[in-house]
Amino acid sequence: MNTICIMCPMGCPLEITESGNVIVVKGNTCKRGTDYGVQEYSAPKRVVTSLVHTETGKVVSVKTAELIDKKIIFNVLDALKNIRIKLPIKIGDVIIHNVCGSGVNIVATSSIE
Repeated sequence: MNTICIMCPMGCPLEITESGNVIVVKGNTCKRGTDYGVQEYSAPKRVVTSLVHTETGKVVSVKTAELIDKKIIFNVLDALKNIRIKLPIKIGDVIIHNVCGSGVNIVATSSIE
């Protein structure tokens, strides 16, 4: 598998392979690249950002409070699709607890009165 490391501005091109039970990362210039490559190969995770509607029709930006498994991103987006939240909303307010059983909350990233 080939990918680009996103852990720093260097953007090292990574070549990730598995040899037996060992994940081998080549092309990185630091340990963060190794850690990123292993994570990306074995269980890729992402922060999901989106917008949700309020009851008044305004939109609020939201995100996952932590990284989630890449394989459930579309499930998380589906969970956000039809919700309507009440105002006021402050940055950091939890919009959905334990989204899709992931153990991760969806939080507001903006405030609206």
